[in-house]
Amino acid sequence: MKRSAPEQDINEDALEVGAPKTTAAGVKAVMVALDRGYSQAGVSRTLRSMLRVNQRGGVDCPGCAWPESITGARKPAEFCENGAKALAEESTTRTADAAWWAEHSIEDLSDKTEYWLGNQGRITEPMMIREGESHYRPVSWSQAFATVGEHINATTADRCVFYTSGRTANETAFMYQLFARSIGTNNLPDCSNMCHESSGTALSPTIGIGKGTVSLEDFEHSELIFVIGQNPGTNHPRMLSALADARKRGAQVVAVNPLPEAGLLNFRDPQTVDGLLKGGTRIADEFLQIKVGGDLALFQAFGHLLLEEEARNPGSVVDREFVDAQTNGFQAYAAARATIDWEATEEATGLSREDISLVASMLAKSKGTIICWALGLTQQPHSVDTLKELINVLLLQGNFGKPGAGACPVRGHSNVQGDRTMGVWEKPQEDFLAALDTEFDISTPREHGYDSTDTVEAFENDDVDVFVSMGGNFSLACSDTAALEAGMRRAGLTVHISTKPNRSHVVHGKTSLILPTLGRTDRDDKHPSGPQFLSVEDSMSVVHTTQGRLAPMSKHLLAEPVIVARMATATLGEGHAVDWRAMAQDYDVIRDHIAAVCPGFEDFNRRVRTRNGFVLPNPPRDTRTFATDIGKARFTVSPLEYLSAPEGHLILQTLRSHDQYNTTFYGLDDRYRGISNGRRVILVHPEDLTELGFQDRDLVDVISTFAGTQRRANRFRLISYPTARGCAAAYFPEANALVHRGLVARESNTPGYKAMTVGFVPHTEEPSRTFDERERPDRQPAPTA
Repeated sequence: MKRSAPEQDINEDALEVGAPKTTAAGVKAVMVALDRGYSQAGVSRTLRSMLRVNQRGGVDCPGCAWPESITGARKPAEFCENGAKALAEESTTRTADAAWWAEHSIEDLSDKTEYWLGNQGRITEPMMIREGESHYRPVSWSQAFATVGEHINATTADRCVFYTSGRTANETAFMYQLFARSIGTNNLPDCSNMCHESSGTALSPTIGIGKGTVSLEDFEHSELIFVIGQNPGTNHPRMLSALADARKRGAQVVAVNPLPEAGLLNFRDPQTVDGLLKGGTRIADEFLQIKVGGDLALFQAFGHLLLEEEARNPGSVVDREFVDAQTNGFQAYAAARATIDWEATEEATGLSREDISLVASMLAKSKGTIICWALGLTQQPHSVDTLKELINVLLLQGNFGKPGAGACPVRGHSNVQGDRTMGVWEKPQEDFLAALDTEFDISTPREHGYDSTDTVEAFENDDVDVFVSMGGNFSLACSDTAALEAGMRRAGLTVHISTKPNRSHVVHGKTSLILPTLGRTDRDDKHPSGPQFLSVEDSMSVVHTTQGRLAPMSKHLLAEPVIVARMATATLGEGHAVDWRAMAQDYDVIRDHIAAVCPGFEDFNRRVRTRNGFVLPNPPRDTRTFATDIGKARFTVSPLEYLSAPEGHLILQTLRSHDQYNTTFYGLDDRYRGISNGRRVILVHPEDLTELGFQDRDLVDVISTFAGTQRRANRFRLISYPTARGCAAAYFPEANALVHRGLVARESNTPGYKAMTVGFVPHTEEPSRTFDERERPDRQPAPTA
């Protein structure tokens, strides 16, 4: 049943398009999950990994960060279809060994898609390539670490960048940021910069914490749950179980999304008889098919309507006791929302006044509301203002610090929230740095460093000599892909701590290292103190263990903490103030340091070993207090703002396919949207296609325009699809080349992946450049998109 790696890459001419599905999960999801596992790792290895995933004492799924219950029993299969795919990718027995790298030159790999690269298997030993060479070749670990140290010590700290993927465990993340700061830099971009940075930027000044304020148990008590700008059926399917259970208890669910997502229409829970054999559960009581970028206008309208109802029936909507005692700025907010321009609101949202008023009435009646959101709200110029508007509505009704209520940013990557808690941030707070200095007797830098968007700029300006990536696929994840990849090729050294081949290995620096690491499911037992475990933090601030049990596919793999420790020693020397060796040998030592530095981690080693781990402090949730600069929650006032395309153009958002996790492609079947065997597609409403003079399946080149400059991506197929009018959707990372680096969310600097103004022209076979007039003539030509 196990199958070898695919020999053929994606053939976009084999694209198949059918009708979008109206149900998610069910028997099909079970069959796909098992098939992907068996085909990659075989029956025994697959079952051994699946039966331990997300279980107490087991391995945390390397997919999403949706939490598990800490009060009740867990299901035997505590994972979803896409979690199973993630496990299959990691536990695969396919290998990209030295012979594989010898067979494939960089020229050969340069036109391979991420689908083909990622399916080749696990990297088995350290690999290196130097300027002028055509192939990666094996290198010893000692030589690899010596090369890292030589390059870092040959430059200045501000020209070194340390990127972090969200799958990195807490212990690794803590060591990694300590390494960067010991060198003398806060250049610590991470995947949060590209996804939920807008959430933290909006939440910290308004409620005093950059995280969500609900627990999984709150879904059992909520009366109304909003699911906004997210597709749980693909990106975090286990959330659908919580929503289905909430509906059975009487909660109402409102979905707000430009596209009808199958999981929010009907969920067939594959772990129940009804889900397998019957019709499943409808999730959304109401579906608001909003225009991309219209959410700020929507929640301003909600605020207006709630205040109108309060004026008619004093005390019926606004929690005055809470507002008066725990918030600031209510009067200014109420004055701003006293009136509304309904014509502009309908234009911004694409929704009728009647539909908005209906959902507002549901809000007014609810005594406990949870608002969940994801990247559909965080990747637009006005994202921070939008999220502050959500907080305003929650504050109005006192939806903090009570059961069934609160803010719920749904994180995608398995430990992206934990990485930030561990200090992976380019703008560290003084108290954290002071604690590091005290604990390790070092002097950490205070100047803020590069975030992910700044790093793209730094690459283009030749300001990066050394780039180290802890997991991830920076080349494909970022905006302005062509400019970034050209800059990465000019860097002195790129280092990728990876499990499998990806695009970033191909667009490498003059010297490049690939350091293969253990995966989440692999056994980590090569330590004097015996087998080790790591920890993660889920999206609801629960910290718990994760420990793999599978035999690694190569004896040459090292654990991430060991790799960090050996890089640090090679760079800083054996006599450095930090005892790197002790941390690499026994992860309890790392956790003791974390306990001394990070608030909420006191007695870390004991508490993390308890049955359910422990929950980090969360003042808005725990004590209904708000650690802002004024000691209260803050109402804010923002002007109406929305996205609007000129005639002949649409607003384009990027999204994942169902067979995808971030830049990893498990396969080529976006089952719920009815699209398979191709990825270069643009989903457009049929009436918009007609108005633009195109037809379904036309082959086009896409041109995005921003601030007088253009980006172009070639050879996309237009697909007639029931998205919101005036909007379009495409898969990332294929569409990332269209995102101008300057198109970012204000304050958070998150790329505007859901805010592109695009037009289409019939496809031409003539090559088209993707850089604007800022490209310097002394540089190598950039590849076309």
